[in-house]
Order: sequence, then structure tokens, then C-alpha cells
Amino acid sequence: MTVLGPIAPDTLGPTLMHEHVLCDITPPALAAKGGPEAEITLETCWEIRHQWCNHLGNHRLTDEAVAIAELERLHAEGGRALVELTCAGIAPHPAGLARVSAASGVHIVMGCGFYVEAYLDASARGASVDWLAGEMVAAVRHGMGGIRAGIIGEIGLSSPWTEAEKRVLAAAAVAQCGTGASLNVHPPRSPFDLVEVVEFIRAHGGDPERLVMSHVDRTLFDVDGLVRLADTGCVIEFDFFGIESSWYPFQPDIDLPNDGTRLRLLRGLADSGHLDRIAVSQDICTRTRLVSGGGHGYGHLFRNVIPLMRLRGFTEAEIEQMFVHTPRRLLTIAA
Repeated sequence: MTVLGPIAPDTLGPTLMHEHVLCDITPPALAAKGGPEAEITLETCWEIRHQWCNHLGNHRLTDEAVAIAELERLHAEGGRALVELTCAGIAPHPAGLARVSAASGVHIVMGCGFYVEAYLDASARGASVDWLAGEMVAAVRHGMGGIRAGIIGEIGLSSPWTEAEKRVLAAAAVAQCGTGASLNVHPPRSPFDLVEVVEFIRAHGGDPERLVMSHVDRTLFDVDGLVRLADTGCVIEFDFFGIESSWYPFQPDIDLPNDGTRLRLLRGLADSGHLDRIAVSQDICTRTRLVSGGGHGYGHLFRNVIPLMRLRGFTEAEIEQMFVHTPRRLLTIAA
């Protein structure tokens, strides 16, 4: 289910499984400070990209003309579809996504749900599981302004989870079961919580095999830990491709991997028999990661990473599994 309507699964080409095209993910504390938006120039681009949480405006992707130009680049570089996971709390814009998709030629599958509690309004924070599930089911079955979601998520969890977030996650499992849509979770940053998330989904009637665990490349850094998570049945998403700095503002005591290290971890997962449990993307949600902001843009995986995968021994069948077949399975609405 795309923002322009349903398409046949076998027509879905190479797909990015976790991106943002139109959103406002400004950290609440930064938004509260107010002030002018940071100007991205040659002199400021590196610093804004490095300290991406400290510069007002960097998290606001609101210009449809810019979005169209960026996705036209993606299409020219081989990308045919992306999953846009901007949900309640971070300014979803279904009608804007439809216009961007129509103009760029890139299929967009829209998410639905609720982000981490700090971004939610009081009504969502206090809502019941039934109400939350109803909102997500309606988004998949009927749409928002007539534009239907094709996946649930990204459902936001903090470290530690809050009671409101537990209600949202329980509701997402109910909605997944009731609609046949897959579920994407923005997990806590502690590696010890990941298996617990899977078991929570299972306990509330969800299907771990249609659960995508986002941002694992900022959470788990060894093949053994990745294999244990994949053994639960969930899909492991490496979606920080293009972030080449080890500095992670949210957790300074860890070192983020670069793209080469990510590929070594993917190789280990594939060699362990979990090739079909891998999803890849870039999670672009700041201006400095767009080409227009001096960044790599949505086409980075196609332009730079896939050629590197070939040099490092990934076969065409393995690449197609990660970029086409796994997205196709997850994005096909289950009976």
C-alpha cells in the first residue's frame, strides 16, 4: 500500500526500509529554547552534522520542492521505493508525501503510530490501548485524509520504556494482528531490551517475523548478539548507513560503526543463516544528510554501498534479497 494506492508486490523494486521525507523531529528541549534556525553553509555544515541535536531547524524536513529533488536523485541512482516512518509526534504529512511521490516517481509506503513519549501530546500519552490500536487500524484500513498507511511504525520506545510507550507498543501489536501490516519499532538504546521488545510483541498477539527492529547498528555491535536477536524471528534493520562519525550525541560512551563495519556485521549475519532477517536503510531525518545540505542523500546506498558490497564478496542474489525480496515480503499486507 503506497501513498498513491496499492501496487502489485512483484512490481516493488529496490527499496529503502526506513527513511523520513517530510517530518519535524526537533528534540523537544531544543524546540523549547526557540530562536532562529541554523543556516547550513560550507563553514557550518560539518559542525551541524556532527552535533545534529544542537541546531534548530536541522530536524525539519518541510520543503516539498527539496524533497522532490532529493527523491528524483534517488530514482536516478536506482532506488524505486522507500518506507516513510514519520508518525504522530514528529509531524506526519500524508498529502505532502503523495505529492512528492507523484512528482518524483518513487513509491512511498507511509507508516502510522506514535513516536517516543517525549514528543507526544497529552491526549496520546494518556490514551488507552484500545484507542491507540483503533487509530493505527484506521490509518491502515481507511487512511489519513484518504491516504492509507502501509506499515505500522516507527513505534517509539525510550530508555527505559515508559508506561505510555508500553501501551502504544501493545496497541501496535493488536493493530499488526488486525490489519496484516508489518510493524517497525524504534527500540530503546540498551541492547538488553531488544529481545524483551520481541517477546512483548509476541505476548500481545503480534508476529515477530513481521517485526522490524530499527537502529540496531547503534545498539548491537557484535555478530553473536545480532544472531541471538535474529533467532527470535524479527528483522534486524541497519539504518544508519551514511553516518560515518563514531560520535553519537545520545550515548557518548559508544562508538558508532562506519559503513565498512556495518557490512562486516551484515556478512556475519548472512553467513549465520539470517540473510532474510536483514533490512537496510539510512534513516535520513536531518537537513545535513540531504544532498542540498551537503550530505549523502537518499541514493547513498545505491551509489556507494552496493558497489562496496560487490567488492567485498556479496553476491547479486544476496543484495537483491536485502533490497527487494525482504522489503517485498514485509510490505505485502498479510491475509
